[in-house]
Amino acid sequence: MKTVLFIFIISVFTGCYSFTGASVPTHLKTIAIPLFDDQSGSGEPDLREKLTNKLIDKFRQDNSLTIADKTNSDSILEGTIVAMPDQPQVVAKGETVSKRRITITVKIAYQDMKLKKKIIDKQFSRWGDYDLSSDPTIRQKAIDDAIDKLSEDILLETVSGW
Repeated sequence: MKTVLFIFIISVFTGCYSFTGASVPTHLKTIAIPLFDDQSGSGEPDLREKLTNKLIDKFRQDNSLTIADKTNSDSILEGTIVAMPDQPQVVAKGETVSKRRITITVKIAYQDMKLKKKIIDKQFSRWGDYDLSSDPTIRQKAIDDAIDKLSEDILLETVSGW
């Protein structure tokens, strides 16, 4: 009988807790995410578009803030890609590079436009590793992995970093 009661109590209280971690203030309903700037010097085509679009997708999926245009938004998330080195990660016998790491570093500024207050001003760095081969899509997958990790980190900082 005690076991049944215990399981019942646990199941009731488990349903009361949300795992989203979101704590966006109630006065913020919308966010604008203008196209990020790319000052990395990497020459990677569409890098800023890919990162910006991935962030917009993450915010839409999260649904804590609605995407809006810059002129009507309660908050704005602006960013600059500041670096994207592509460096050897694993060196095999004979000093042959077998794996490389692409690291993308982004500086973001998140502002509350209603209170005219800067909330976040910091850098984020994430990476993707790839094996050397003649297939160029493997390198692109490493870039996409880094972008995905970056956008997740920025989203979490934005909606739960209060």
